[in-house]
Amino acid sequence: MITKHQLTVDFPEFEVKIHDLKVNDNHFKNLFEEYDKLDHEIYRIETDSEPASDETLNNLRVERVRVKDEIYAYLNQN
Repeated sequence: MITKHQLTVDFPEFEVKIHDLKVNDNHFKNLFEEYDKLDHEIYRIETDSEPASDETLNNLRVERVRVKDEIYAYLNQN
């Protein structure tokens, strides 16, 4: 089953912190929005709502992981 990769599901221990940082920290908000945008694009491709090459899909997945790693590091530092 194809699903979206929500940060609060992947990082349940940071659920409250994610919400607080989205509201109070512009840098985190931008990271979160970038991750959400990438995740949405990937979801659309995986569900055949939007055509794309395998290379495009793989590049988007790599970028999503990069942003997710940055978010995780930010959550641990703040």
